[in-house]
Amino acid sequence: MSGAESARTYGNLIGGEWRAARSGETFDSVNPARRSEVLGHFARSSQSDIEDAVSAAVAAQPAWARTPMPGRSEVIARAGRLLEERKEELARLMTREMGKVLTEARGDVQEGIDMAKYMAGQGRNPVGEVVPSELRDKRCFTERVPIGVVACITPWNFPMAIPCWKLMPALLAGNAVVFKPAEDTPLVAIRLAEILVEAGLPSGVLNLVTGYGEECGAPLVENSLVRAISFTGSVEVGQQIASTCGRLGKRVSLELGGKNAMVVTADADLELALDGALWGAFGTAGQRCTATSRLIVEAPVLEAFTEQLLGRVSKLRLGDGLDPATDVGPVINQTQLKRIHAYTEIGLQEAARLLTGGSIAADGQLGEGNFYRPTLFADVKPEMRIAQEEIFGPTLVVIPAVDFSDAIRIANGTRYGLSLSIYTRDLARAFQAVDRLESGIVYVNAPTIGAEIQLPFGGTKWTGNGHREAGTTAFDEFTEWKTVYIDYSGHLQRAQIDTDAS
Repeated sequence: MSGAESARTYGNLIGGEWRAARSGETFDSVNPARRSEVLGHFARSSQSDIEDAVSAAVAAQPAWARTPMPGRSEVIARAGRLLEERKEELARLMTREMGKVLTEARGDVQEGIDMAKYMAGQGRNPVGEVVPSELRDKRCFTERVPIGVVACITPWNFPMAIPCWKLMPALLAGNAVVFKPAEDTPLVAIRLAEILVEAGLPSGVLNLVTGYGEECGAPLVENSLVRAISFTGSVEVGQQIASTCGRLGKRVSLELGGKNAMVVTADADLELALDGALWGAFGTAGQRCTATSRLIVEAPVLEAFTEQLLGRVSKLRLGDGLDPATDVGPVINQTQLKRIHAYTEIGLQEAARLLTGGSIAADGQLGEGNFYRPTLFADVKPEMRIAQEEIFGPTLVVIPAVDFSDAIRIANGTRYGLSLSIYTRDLARAFQAVDRLESGIVYVNAPTIGAEIQLPFGGTKWTGNGHREAGTTAFDEFTEWKTVYIDYSGHLQRAQIDTDAS
Protein backbone atom coordinates (compact mmCIF):
# COMPACT_ATOMS: atom_id res chain seq x y z
CA MET A 1 0.00 0.00 0.00
CA SER A 2 1.36 3.40 -0.86
CA GLY A 3 -0.12 6.87 -0.84
CA ALA A 4 -2.90 8.40 1.16
CA GLU A 5 -5.49 7.79 -1.54
CA SER A 6 -5.32 3.99 -1.17
CA ALA A 7 -5.31 3.88 2.61
CA ARG A 8 -8.28 2.64 4.63
CA THR A 9 -10.05 4.67 7.31
CA TYR A 10 -10.32 3.14 10.81
CA GLY A 11 -12.56 4.08 13.71
CA ASN A 12 -12.62 3.74 17.48
CA LEU A 13 -13.88 0.60 19.20
CA ILE A 14 -16.65 1.71 21.57
CA GLY A 15 -19.23 -0.61 23.08
CA GLY A 16 -18.39 -3.36 20.61
CA GLU A 17 -18.79 -1.13 17.53
CA TRP A 18 -16.20 0.55 15.31
CA ARG A 19 -17.10 4.21 14.93
CA ALA A 20 -15.66 7.38 13.50
CA ALA A 21 -14.70 10.19 15.84
CA ARG A 22 -17.67 12.42 16.63
CA SER A 23 -15.85 15.30 14.94
CA GLY A 24 -15.29 13.25 11.80
CA GLU A 25 -11.62 14.24 11.87
CA THR A 26 -8.79 11.80 11.17
CA PHE A 27 -5.02 11.62 11.27
CA ASP A 28 -2.59 9.44 9.32
CA SER A 29 -0.16 6.72 10.34
CA VAL A 30 2.85 6.53 8.04
CA ASN A 31 5.77 4.18 7.51
CA PRO A 32 8.83 5.78 9.16
CA ALA A 33 11.06 4.09 6.57
CA ARG A 34 9.06 5.72 3.73
CA ARG A 35 7.01 8.68 4.84
CA SER A 36 5.03 8.63 1.58
CA GLU A 37 3.46 5.30 2.57
CA VAL A 38 0.26 5.91 4.51
CA LEU A 39 -0.96 2.86 6.41
CA GLY A 40 -4.34 4.29 7.26
CA HIS A 41 -6.49 7.19 8.40
CA PHE A 42 -7.50 7.01 12.07
CA ALA A 43 -10.15 8.60 14.26
CA ARG A 44 -8.90 11.84 15.79
CA SER A 45 -10.69 11.47 19.10
CA SER A 46 -11.63 14.18 21.56
CA GLN A 47 -13.42 14.48 24.89
CA SER A 48 -16.82 13.41 23.53
CA ASP A 49 -15.33 10.18 22.17
CA ILE A 50 -13.66 9.53 25.52
CA GLU A 51 -16.99 10.01 27.30
CA ASP A 52 -18.62 7.48 24.97
CA ALA A 53 -15.85 4.95 25.55
CA VAL A 54 -15.89 5.36 29.31
CA SER A 55 -19.68 5.05 29.44
CA ALA A 56 -19.48 1.81 27.47
CA ALA A 57 -16.84 0.49 29.85
CA VAL A 58 -18.87 1.44 32.93
CA ALA A 59 -21.90 -0.40 31.54
CA ALA A 60 -19.95 -3.57 30.65
CA GLN A 61 -17.68 -3.92 33.69
CA PRO A 62 -20.05 -5.39 36.33
CA ALA A 63 -21.02 -8.42 34.22
CA TRP A 64 -17.41 -9.02 33.24
CA ALA A 65 -16.34 -8.86 36.89
CA ARG A 66 -18.99 -11.46 37.77
CA THR A 67 -17.61 -13.82 35.12
CA PRO A 68 -15.50 -16.38 37.00
CA MET A 69 -11.81 -15.74 36.62
CA PRO A 70 -11.16 -19.08 34.87
CA GLY A 71 -13.73 -17.99 32.28
CA ARG A 72 -11.98 -14.66 31.81
CA SER A 73 -8.68 -16.49 31.47
CA GLU A 74 -10.10 -18.59 28.62
CA VAL A 75 -10.66 -15.42 26.61
CA ILE A 76 -7.06 -14.35 27.26
CA ALA A 77 -5.81 -17.81 26.27
CA ARG A 78 -7.74 -17.71 22.98
CA ALA A 79 -6.31 -14.27 22.26
CA GLY A 80 -2.83 -15.67 22.82
CA ARG A 81 -3.47 -18.47 20.33
CA LEU A 82 -4.73 -15.98 17.74
CA LEU A 83 -1.66 -13.81 18.26
CA GLU A 84 0.49 -16.88 17.73
CA GLU A 85 -1.31 -17.81 14.51
CA ARG A 86 -0.90 -14.28 13.13
CA LYS A 87 2.57 -13.57 14.47
CA GLU A 88 4.27 -13.06 11.11
CA GLU A 89 1.47 -10.89 9.72
CA LEU A 90 1.49 -8.72 12.85
CA ALA A 91 5.28 -8.47 12.91
CA ARG A 92 5.42 -7.29 9.30
CA LEU A 93 2.71 -4.73 9.99
CA MET A 94 4.65 -3.53 13.04
CA THR A 95 7.82 -3.07 11.00
CA ARG A 96 5.90 -0.97 8.49
CA GLU A 97 4.18 1.15 11.14
CA MET A 98 6.88 1.48 13.82
CA GLY A 99 10.08 0.76 11.88
CA LYS A 100 11.92 -1.84 13.99
CA VAL A 101 13.65 -4.61 12.06
CA LEU A 102 11.52 -7.67 11.41
CA THR A 103 13.36 -9.99 13.80
CA GLU A 104 12.70 -7.51 16.62
CA ALA A 105 9.08 -7.05 15.56
CA ARG A 106 8.61 -10.80 15.82
CA GLY A 107 10.03 -10.61 19.33
CA ASP A 108 7.62 -7.80 20.19
CA VAL A 109 4.65 -9.94 19.12
CA GLN A 110 6.13 -12.92 20.96
CA GLU A 111 6.11 -10.91 24.18
CA GLY A 112 2.40 -10.35 23.66
CA ILE A 113 1.90 -14.08 23.11
CA ASP A 114 3.93 -14.92 26.21
CA MET A 115 2.01 -12.44 28.34
CA ALA A 116 -1.32 -13.83 27.16
CA LYS A 117 -0.24 -17.37 28.02
CA TYR A 118 1.20 -16.33 31.37
CA MET A 119 -1.83 -14.30 32.45
CA ALA A 120 -4.23 -16.99 31.25
CA GLY A 121 -2.39 -19.39 33.55
CA GLN A 122 -2.92 -17.00 36.46
CA GLY A 123 -6.68 -17.43 36.08
CA ARG A 124 -6.70 -20.51 38.32
CA ASN A 125 -4.12 -19.36 40.83
CA PRO A 126 -4.89 -18.13 44.37
CA VAL A 127 -5.79 -14.44 44.58
CA GLY A 128 -5.85 -14.03 48.35
CA GLU A 129 -5.06 -15.72 51.63
CA VAL A 130 -6.77 -17.13 54.70
CA VAL A 131 -5.51 -15.56 57.92
CA PRO A 132 -6.23 -16.82 61.47
CA SER A 133 -8.47 -14.67 63.64
CA GLU A 134 -7.67 -13.83 67.25
CA LEU A 135 -11.30 -14.62 68.11
CA ARG A 136 -13.18 -17.89 68.25
CA ASP A 137 -15.67 -18.95 65.60
CA LYS A 138 -14.46 -16.36 63.17
CA ARG A 139 -12.88 -16.65 59.72
CA CYS A 140 -10.73 -14.02 58.04
CA PHE A 141 -9.56 -13.97 54.45
CA THR A 142 -8.46 -11.58 51.73
CA GLU A 143 -9.16 -11.43 48.02
CA ARG A 144 -8.25 -9.26 45.08
CA VAL A 145 -11.10 -7.46 43.35
CA PRO A 146 -11.17 -5.36 40.18
CA ILE A 147 -10.79 -1.60 40.39
CA GLY A 148 -13.55 -0.94 37.84
CA VAL A 149 -12.77 1.05 34.71
CA VAL A 150 -9.08 1.55 34.01
CA ALA A 151 -7.24 3.45 31.28
CA CYS A 152 -4.19 2.00 29.56
CA ILE A 153 -2.08 4.58 27.72
CA THR A 154 0.75 3.00 25.75
CA PRO A 155 3.82 4.13 23.74
CA TRP A 156 4.84 3.48 20.16
CA ASN A 157 8.15 1.69 20.69
CA PHE A 158 6.61 -1.67 21.71
CA PRO A 159 3.17 -1.41 20.12
CA MET A 160 2.17 -5.00 20.87
CA ALA A 161 4.18 -6.04 23.93
CA ILE A 162 3.44 -3.10 26.22
CA PRO A 163 -0.32 -3.04 25.50
CA CYS A 164 -0.39 -6.77 26.29
CA TRP A 165 1.53 -6.14 29.53
CA LYS A 166 -1.30 -3.84 30.57
CA LEU A 167 -4.43 -5.22 28.91
CA MET A 168 -4.04 -8.90 29.77
CA PRO A 169 -3.79 -8.49 33.58
CA ALA A 170 -6.32 -5.64 33.62
CA LEU A 171 -8.90 -7.73 31.79
CA LEU A 172 -8.15 -10.93 33.69
CA ALA A 173 -8.67 -9.04 36.95
CA GLY A 174 -12.24 -8.17 35.89
CA ASN A 175 -11.79 -4.55 34.88
CA ALA A 176 -13.17 -2.86 31.79
CA VAL A 177 -10.53 -0.94 29.85
CA VAL A 178 -10.27 2.18 27.75
CA PHE A 179 -7.13 1.71 25.67
CA LYS A 180 -5.41 4.75 24.18
CA PRO A 181 -2.41 3.75 22.01
CA ALA A 182 0.27 6.13 20.77
CA GLU A 183 -0.74 8.12 17.71
CA ASP A 184 2.29 6.79 15.80
CA THR A 185 1.16 3.14 15.99
CA PRO A 186 -2.64 2.96 15.98
CA LEU A 187 -2.99 0.14 13.45
CA VAL A 188 -1.08 -2.45 15.48
CA ALA A 189 -3.29 -1.52 18.46
CA ILE A 190 -6.44 -1.98 16.38
CA ARG A 191 -5.28 -5.43 15.27
CA LEU A 192 -4.74 -6.38 18.93
CA ALA A 193 -8.20 -5.12 19.87
CA GLU A 194 -9.74 -7.08 16.98
CA ILE A 195 -8.06 -10.24 18.25
CA LEU A 196 -9.36 -9.75 21.79
CA VAL A 197 -12.88 -9.24 20.47
CA GLU A 198 -12.57 -12.32 18.25
CA ALA A 199 -11.36 -14.28 21.29
CA GLY A 200 -14.70 -13.64 22.98
CA LEU A 201 -14.32 -10.44 24.99
CA PRO A 202 -17.83 -9.05 25.60
CA SER A 203 -18.82 -5.74 24.03
CA GLY A 204 -17.70 -2.71 26.01
CA VAL A 205 -15.15 -4.53 28.15
CA LEU A 206 -12.38 -3.25 25.88
CA ASN A 207 -12.75 0.15 24.22
CA LEU A 208 -10.07 1.68 22.01
CA VAL A 209 -9.72 5.36 21.18
CA THR A 210 -7.06 6.78 18.86
CA GLY A 211 -5.73 10.30 18.76
CA TYR A 212 -3.34 12.77 20.30
CA GLY A 213 -2.43 13.00 23.95
CA GLU A 214 -3.66 16.51 24.62
CA GLU A 215 -6.93 15.92 22.74
CA CYS A 216 -8.01 12.50 24.04
CA GLY A 217 -5.33 11.28 26.47
CA ALA A 218 -5.79 14.19 28.86
CA PRO A 219 -9.63 13.91 28.96
CA LEU A 220 -9.23 10.18 29.62
CA VAL A 221 -7.03 10.86 32.63
CA GLU A 222 -9.42 13.54 33.87
CA ASN A 223 -12.60 11.48 33.50
CA SER A 224 -14.13 10.90 36.93
CA LEU A 225 -15.42 7.41 36.06
CA VAL A 226 -11.94 6.11 35.23
CA ARG A 227 -10.60 4.74 38.50
CA ALA A 228 -6.99 3.98 37.55
CA ILE A 229 -4.41 4.98 34.95
CA SER A 230 -1.57 2.83 33.66
CA PHE A 231 0.85 4.92 31.60
CA THR A 232 4.13 4.26 29.82
CA GLY A 233 5.84 7.25 28.22
CA SER A 234 7.91 10.34 28.89
CA VAL A 235 8.81 11.74 32.31
CA GLU A 236 7.19 15.07 31.48
CA VAL A 237 3.81 13.59 30.54
CA GLY A 238 4.02 11.09 33.41
CA GLN A 239 4.49 13.89 35.91
CA GLN A 240 1.43 15.71 34.54
CA ILE A 241 -0.62 12.51 34.82
CA ALA A 242 0.62 11.89 38.37
CA SER A 243 -0.33 15.42 39.37
CA THR A 244 -3.82 15.02 37.90
CA CYS A 245 -4.35 11.63 39.54
CA GLY A 246 -3.13 12.97 42.87
CA ARG A 247 -5.63 15.79 42.68
CA LEU A 248 -8.45 13.41 41.74
CA GLY A 249 -7.48 10.61 44.12
CA LYS A 250 -6.92 8.03 41.36
CA ARG A 251 -4.67 5.01 41.27
CA VAL A 252 -1.80 5.63 38.84
CA SER A 253 1.12 3.50 37.71
CA LEU A 254 3.91 5.06 35.68
CA GLU A 255 6.80 3.61 33.67
CA LEU A 256 8.68 6.59 32.33
CA GLY A 257 12.25 6.42 31.15
CA GLY A 258 15.84 5.50 31.70
CA LYS A 259 19.45 6.47 31.18
CA ASN A 260 20.73 2.96 31.42
CA ALA A 261 24.37 2.07 31.80
CA MET A 262 26.48 -0.96 31.03
CA VAL A 263 29.66 -1.32 33.09
CA VAL A 264 32.62 -3.12 31.50
CA THR A 265 35.26 -4.14 34.03
CA ALA A 266 38.91 -4.79 33.25
CA ASP A 267 38.38 -8.55 33.72
CA ALA A 268 35.29 -8.80 31.48
CA ASP A 269 34.92 -11.02 28.44
CA LEU A 270 35.36 -8.16 25.98
CA GLU A 271 33.92 -9.97 22.95
CA LEU A 272 30.78 -10.76 24.91
CA ALA A 273 30.62 -7.17 26.16
CA LEU A 274 30.98 -5.85 22.60
CA ASP A 275 28.04 -7.95 21.47
CA GLY A 276 26.01 -6.72 24.43
CA ALA A 277 26.84 -3.06 23.89
CA LEU A 278 25.94 -3.22 20.21
CA TRP A 279 22.60 -4.95 20.82
CA GLY A 280 21.71 -2.91 23.91
CA ALA A 281 22.47 0.46 22.34
CA PHE A 282 21.33 0.06 18.74
CA GLY A 283 18.55 -2.52 18.88
CA THR A 284 15.24 -0.81 18.03
CA ALA A 285 17.42 2.15 16.93
CA GLY A 286 17.95 2.89 20.63
CA GLN A 287 14.23 3.54 21.09
CA ARG A 288 13.76 1.50 24.25
CA CYS A 289 13.34 2.80 27.78
CA THR A 290 15.90 0.12 28.70
CA ALA A 291 18.37 0.93 25.88
CA THR A 292 22.05 0.95 26.78
CA SER A 293 22.82 4.64 26.36
CA ARG A 294 25.87 4.87 28.65
CA LEU A 295 28.90 2.58 28.42
CA ILE A 296 31.14 2.85 31.48
CA VAL A 297 34.51 1.23 30.88
CA GLU A 298 37.34 0.70 33.36
CA ALA A 299 40.58 2.45 32.39
CA PRO A 300 42.79 -0.62 31.66
CA VAL A 301 40.54 -1.77 28.77
CA LEU A 302 39.06 1.59 27.71
CA GLU A 303 41.18 2.26 24.63
CA ALA A 304 41.07 -1.25 23.19
CA PHE A 305 37.38 -1.70 23.88
CA THR A 306 36.43 1.67 22.39
CA GLU A 307 38.46 0.97 19.25
CA GLN A 308 36.79 -2.41 18.72
CA LEU A 309 33.37 -0.95 19.41
CA LEU A 310 33.93 1.82 16.86
CA GLY A 311 34.74 -0.80 14.24
CA ARG A 312 31.49 -2.64 14.95
CA VAL A 313 29.27 0.47 15.10
CA SER A 314 30.69 1.86 11.85
CA LYS A 315 29.56 -1.27 10.00
CA LEU A 316 25.92 -1.19 11.13
CA ARG A 317 23.59 -0.97 8.12
CA LEU A 318 20.65 1.41 8.07
CA GLY A 319 17.54 0.54 6.12
CA ASP A 320 13.96 -0.65 5.94
CA GLY A 321 13.30 -3.15 8.70
CA LEU A 322 11.75 -5.58 6.21
CA ASP A 323 15.12 -5.89 4.45
CA PRO A 324 17.04 -8.84 5.99
CA ALA A 325 20.31 -6.93 5.48
CA THR A 326 19.21 -4.10 7.78
CA ASP A 327 20.77 -3.80 11.24
CA VAL A 328 19.16 -0.54 12.34
CA GLY A 329 15.78 0.75 11.18
CA PRO A 330 14.35 4.27 11.18
CA VAL A 331 13.36 6.31 14.19
CA ILE A 332 9.66 6.85 14.67
CA ASN A 333 9.06 10.36 13.29
CA GLN A 334 10.72 13.56 12.17
CA THR A 335 10.24 15.26 15.52
CA GLN A 336 12.26 12.52 17.18
CA LEU A 337 14.81 12.61 14.34
CA LYS A 338 15.46 16.30 14.99
CA ARG A 339 15.56 15.73 18.75
CA ILE A 340 18.24 13.04 18.41
CA HIS A 341 20.34 15.29 16.21
CA ALA A 342 19.96 18.13 18.69
CA TYR A 343 21.62 15.91 21.30
CA THR A 344 24.51 15.26 18.92
CA GLU A 345 25.02 19.01 18.70
CA ILE A 346 24.82 19.27 22.49
CA GLY A 347 27.49 16.57 22.82
CA LEU A 348 29.80 18.45 20.46
CA GLN A 349 29.21 21.68 22.39
CA GLU A 350 30.11 19.82 25.58
CA ALA A 351 33.44 18.79 23.96
CA ALA A 352 32.66 15.09 23.77
CA ARG A 353 34.52 13.36 20.92
CA LEU A 354 32.28 12.15 18.09
CA LEU A 355 33.72 8.90 16.78
CA THR A 356 31.10 8.00 14.17
CA GLY A 357 27.59 8.88 13.03
CA GLY A 358 26.02 12.03 14.34
CA SER A 359 23.98 12.92 11.28
CA ILE A 360 20.60 12.44 9.64
CA ALA A 361 20.87 10.00 6.73
CA ALA A 362 19.48 11.92 3.74
CA ASP A 363 21.05 10.06 0.82
CA GLY A 364 19.08 7.90 -1.61
CA GLN A 365 16.19 5.87 -0.25
CA LEU A 366 17.23 6.68 3.32
CA GLY A 367 16.22 10.26 2.68
CA GLU A 368 12.63 9.10 2.23
CA GLY A 369 12.48 7.97 5.86
CA ASN A 370 13.52 8.96 9.38
CA PHE A 371 17.02 7.51 9.54
CA TYR A 372 19.76 8.56 11.95
CA ARG A 373 23.26 7.21 11.64
CA PRO A 374 24.39 5.10 14.62
CA THR A 375 26.35 7.49 16.80
CA LEU A 376 29.23 6.89 19.20
CA PHE A 377 30.74 9.50 21.52
CA ALA A 378 33.97 9.10 23.53
CA ASP A 379 35.62 11.24 26.23
CA VAL A 380 32.23 11.77 27.84
CA LYS A 381 32.06 13.07 31.41
CA PRO A 382 29.32 11.78 33.72
CA GLU A 383 27.81 15.23 34.23
CA MET A 384 27.38 16.02 30.52
CA ARG A 385 23.80 16.29 29.26
CA ILE A 386 24.35 13.48 26.76
CA ALA A 387 25.27 11.31 29.77
CA GLN A 388 22.32 12.44 31.89
CA GLU A 389 19.31 12.97 29.60
CA GLU A 390 17.35 10.32 27.74
CA ILE A 391 18.04 10.65 24.00
CA PHE A 392 15.88 7.72 22.83
CA GLY A 393 17.83 7.14 19.66
CA PRO A 394 20.85 5.29 18.26
CA THR A 395 23.41 7.16 20.36
CA LEU A 396 25.90 5.57 22.76
CA VAL A 397 28.31 7.49 24.99
CA VAL A 398 31.52 6.00 26.40
CA ILE A 399 32.46 7.17 29.90
CA PRO A 400 35.87 6.28 31.42
CA ALA A 401 35.99 4.88 34.96
CA VAL A 402 39.08 4.74 37.16
CA ASP A 403 38.09 1.47 38.83
CA PHE A 404 35.12 -0.66 39.88
CA SER A 405 33.89 1.68 42.62
CA ASP A 406 34.10 4.65 40.29
CA ALA A 407 32.12 2.73 37.65
CA ILE A 408 29.35 1.93 40.13
CA ARG A 409 29.24 5.56 41.26
CA ILE A 410 28.90 6.77 37.67
CA ALA A 411 26.25 4.16 36.85
CA ASN A 412 24.13 5.32 39.79
CA GLY A 413 24.69 8.99 39.04
CA THR A 414 21.51 9.86 37.14
CA ARG A 415 17.94 10.69 38.06
CA TYR A 416 16.79 7.41 36.47
CA GLY A 417 16.91 3.87 37.81
CA LEU A 418 15.43 1.46 35.31
CA SER A 419 18.10 -0.96 34.06
CA LEU A 420 21.82 -1.30 34.75
CA SER A 421 24.24 -4.05 33.77
CA ILE A 422 27.78 -5.18 34.43
CA TYR A 423 30.19 -7.39 32.50
CA THR A 424 32.71 -9.16 34.69
CA ARG A 425 34.26 -12.58 35.22
CA ASP A 426 34.69 -11.88 38.93
CA LEU A 427 31.84 -13.47 40.92
CA ALA A 428 32.41 -11.24 43.94
CA ARG A 429 32.24 -8.12 41.79
CA ALA A 430 29.08 -9.37 40.13
CA PHE A 431 27.29 -9.75 43.45
CA GLN A 432 28.67 -6.46 44.76
CA ALA A 433 27.23 -4.78 41.67
CA VAL A 434 23.84 -6.44 42.22
CA ASP A 435 23.86 -5.05 45.77
CA ARG A 436 25.05 -1.56 44.89
CA LEU A 437 23.44 -0.69 41.55
CA GLU A 438 20.39 1.54 42.04
CA SER A 439 17.85 0.28 39.52
CA GLY A 440 14.77 -1.87 39.25
CA ILE A 441 16.55 -4.28 36.91
CA VAL A 442 20.16 -5.49 37.03
CA TYR A 443 21.85 -7.70 34.45
CA VAL A 444 25.15 -9.52 34.83
CA ASN A 445 26.98 -10.33 31.59
CA ALA A 446 24.01 -9.18 29.52
CA PRO A 447 23.01 -5.75 28.18
CA THR A 448 20.36 -3.55 29.74
CA ILE A 449 17.59 -4.88 27.47
CA GLY A 450 15.89 -8.27 27.43
CA ALA A 451 13.27 -8.33 30.20
CA GLU A 452 11.15 -11.48 30.47
CA ILE A 453 7.42 -11.29 31.11
CA GLN A 454 7.35 -13.63 34.12
CA LEU A 455 9.40 -11.19 36.23
CA PRO A 456 8.47 -7.71 37.48
CA PHE A 457 9.44 -4.82 35.19
CA GLY A 458 9.99 -1.25 36.36
CA GLY A 459 12.44 1.08 37.98
CA THR A 460 13.39 3.42 40.78
CA LYS A 461 13.88 7.17 41.11
CA TRP A 462 12.40 9.15 38.17
CA THR A 463 11.80 6.00 36.14
CA GLY A 464 8.37 5.49 37.69
CA ASN A 465 6.32 5.66 40.85
CA GLY A 466 7.10 2.29 42.38
CA HIS A 467 4.70 0.05 40.49
CA ARG A 468 5.89 -2.95 38.48
CA GLU A 469 4.47 -4.46 35.34
CA ALA A 470 4.51 -8.13 34.26
CA GLY A 471 5.21 -11.11 36.50
CA THR A 472 3.02 -11.86 39.49
CA THR A 473 3.09 -8.15 40.38
CA ALA A 474 1.06 -7.30 37.27
CA PHE A 475 -2.12 -7.79 39.30
CA ASP A 476 -1.06 -5.09 41.77
CA GLU A 477 -1.75 -2.39 39.20
CA PHE A 478 -5.26 -3.50 38.42
CA THR A 479 -6.80 -4.83 41.64
CA GLU A 480 -7.76 -3.72 45.12
CA TRP A 481 -7.37 -5.82 48.25
CA LYS A 482 -10.59 -6.70 50.05
CA THR A 483 -10.42 -8.06 53.61
CA VAL A 484 -13.35 -10.20 54.77
CA TYR A 485 -14.35 -11.12 58.36
CA ILE A 486 -17.04 -13.77 58.98
CA ASP A 487 -18.21 -14.17 62.58
CA TYR A 488 -20.38 -17.24 63.24
CA SER A 489 -20.13 -17.17 67.06
CA GLY A 490 -23.69 -15.90 67.49
CA HIS A 491 -22.70 -13.06 69.83
CA LEU A 492 -20.78 -9.78 69.70
CA GLN A 493 -17.02 -10.25 69.74
CA ARG A 494 -14.68 -7.29 69.97
CA ALA A 495 -11.18 -7.55 68.56
CA GLN A 496 -8.37 -6.04 70.67
CA ILE A 497 -10.70 -5.70 73.68
CA ASP A 498 -9.77 -7.74 76.76
CA THR A 499 -12.28 -10.54 77.27
CA ASP A 500 -12.57 -13.71 79.23
CA ALA A 501 -11.51 -16.36 76.72
CA SER A 502 -13.04 -19.20 78.75
